Parts: sequence; C-alpha cells; structure tokens
Amino acid sequence: MDAAFTAEQDEIRRTLRDLLAQHSGPGEVRAAVRTAEGHDPALWHRLAQELGLPGLALPEEYGGAGCTVTELALACEETGRALLPSPLLATAVLATPLIAALGTPAQRAELLPRIADGALTAALAVPGGSMAAALGLTADNRAVAWAGGGRAGGVQARLGDGRWRLYGEAGRVLDGHSAGLLLVAAHTGGYPRSRTLLFLVPAEAEGLTRTRLTSMDETRPLARVELRETPAELLGPDEAADVCGALAVTGHTAAAVLAAEAVGAAAGALARTVAYVKEREQFGRAIGSFQAVKHRLADLYVRMEAARSAAYYAAWDPAAGPLALAQALEAARTVAGEAVQLHGGIGFTWEHEAHLYVKRAAGDELLFGPVHRLRDHAAGQAGLFGDVTADGPVHGVAV
Repeated sequence: MDAAFTAEQDEIRRTLRDLLAQHSGPGEVRAAVRTAEGHDPALWHRLAQELGLPGLALPEEYGGAGCTVTELALACEETGRALLPSPLLATAVLATPLIAALGTPAQRAELLPRIADGALTAALAVPGGSMAAALGLTADNRAVAWAGGGRAGGVQARLGDGRWRLYGEAGRVLDGHSAGLLLVAAHTGGYPRSRTLLFLVPAEAEGLTRTRLTSMDETRPLARVELRETPAELLGPDEAADVCGALAVTGHTAAAVLAAEAVGAAAGALARTVAYVKEREQFGRAIGSFQAVKHRLADLYVRMEAARSAAYYAAWDPAAGPLALAQALEAARTVAGEAVQLHGGIGFTWEHEAHLYVKRAAGDELLFGPVHRLRDHAAGQAGLFGDVTADGPVHGVAV
C-alpha cells in the first residue's frame, strides 16, 4: 500500500476545501438546511458541474470521472469538515453503486449519466429505518428480517399484469423527501419464496407520499416514504439478483467513505476549538496556553489522526470499512463533545456552531451505528471470539 496521495488527489481536496470555505460556513449551513430541499441547490449544481462530485467514482462511459473510492472519500472528508448538507452521500455513496452493480445496461445508460452531471439525485429507502442492518454493517443482512417478512411489514412488492406495485412505508430515508429517484428495498414472494428486491420509483410516481421528518441533525434530512400500490420498476434484469450481497458490498464502501467524512467533521470541530482557545483569555492569558487545555487538545488530535489513518486504509481496502467507521464515529463524538466543553459557557448555547458537530456525530451514529454494534459484527465476521459452548470458548480463543 502506498500511503502517499497523488497530485490529482491533493488537488481534489484543496479545490473542494477552498470552495466550501467560501460558500459553506456555519451561517450558510443553517440557511441551507431550512430550504425545501434541505441543501443549497445552487451550490450542489456548482459542485456537480465544476467539480463533478456526484460522478467522481463513476466510469467515464457514464459521464463520470473514473476515480476510485479513495477520491470519493477525500472529497467527503472535506464535505464533512464543512458539515455540508448535500445529496452526495445518499446519491453517490448509497444509491449509485447499487444501480451500477445491479442495473440492466438500459437502466445504467439512462440513470447514471444524469446522476453524474447532478441532474438527478437518488435515495436508498429501506423499511424500518434499518439502514445499518440492510448494508450489513451491524448484522448479517441475509439473516435478519430488516425488509419485513411474510405478507406484512416493511414494503411489499406484488407483480400483476406485468407490472410491479409496492405497498408499505420506509422511515428515516436519507434525503428521501427531495430525491428525484428512490431505490426501494421491498419484500416479495410471501413465506414460501421470501426474498428482498430493489425497485426504482421516480419522485412523481402515483401513490408515493414523502414527508420530511424533524431530525436531530438538520444537515442529514430524513423522510418517511409511503407507498400505496405504487408502480415500480425492478432494478436489474430479473428476480435472481443477489440484492443482499450487493447491499453488503455497498455497505463496506459506504462505511469507508462515511469514516472519512466523520474524520473531516472531527477535524473541523478541533480546528475551530484550537482557534477559540488561542483567542479566549482567562487570568490575563489565552486559555490555550494552560497545560491542562493543551493536554486535552493533544489527546483529541491523537484520537482524530488515528481515525484518519483507519479511514484512509479503508478507502484503499473497503473490507476494513465498518471498523474504520466505528473508530471515526467515536472520534467525532468525543471531539465534538470536548469542543463544547472547551468553548466554555458559549459552547453550551444551542445556537453555537459547536452543536452542529455534536448533532452530526450523534445523528450519524444513530443512522449507521452504534459503534459497539459495528465492532461486534466485525469481530464476529472475523471469527475473533471463536465458537462458545456451555463449557467455555473452543479453538483456544478466549472470550
């Protein structure tokens, strides 16, 4: 593994950081999340047209830049630093890889170029708000009934007269209220032939109702999606697609990107805190000059850099994504909490920008964690604890 970034990768980071520094400060973030879209459409159009952000990891044949997960992770580290509200995560990290992996040639040719140029945004809708389980991050997505079961629960798909129709609802759908296209995970086959498939549902589909929810982190807008006999198109050529396998692969890649984004958020919170303690004076000197404050900041820096190393490794090897995500979410939560403490009384006011980082850290752990479950599932997959019997651990592995 070559840990050094290329000139092109450094340029992506620098260009995006400069642009967001001008157009995505705390004031702009608060204004953007209060729009109907939940983000700044003009800034999103600029990121798509000038930087090609939504198509960064798409092949050139579909209008993308042909880059790797590493470039996408570096870009998301910068969007995380600025807490940018945008459809990038829902579209480019969650939905696009599934379309590329499972879609027919016609579906890919129709949808991916529009995603690459920013004209179309997409969202992944899974029932029950079980995104982490569906992506295989906290459980085996083949072993748990995250998509509902039997003839009730979740979203049900029914084939009749040559058309698929969906009935049910999905909660906590990231950017689900504004996405132009929904990828809906639905259960079909009843008890005898139970299976989960993915369906394409355009925003204007009949019987589709989308309601934006009040969320802890306004920079991650969530929605409830209700489907009432809604016509849908099966993603892929037939019902034989390995949907759970594709979701698990996408989940590992998404975890690597999310880890980089969480590291960016931690870095942003730490940078603002360091700047504050250099200016805030107590007893005639800057509080940053006190040894106790220096020690706390040093501990935060070490924690953040360790998470960054894990995130960069996961971008190179997405199999390490869940563990990197656990470490990054923990670092973001710790750094954001300490940022509030080190800002003193002003940091505890709800209006202060430090709370934007606290909400992002807490919201991401609710959506994609929690940390202890990410680690527990990764340990189980690695066989870290071996098999446990009534008499104790076997294979010589201590629990």
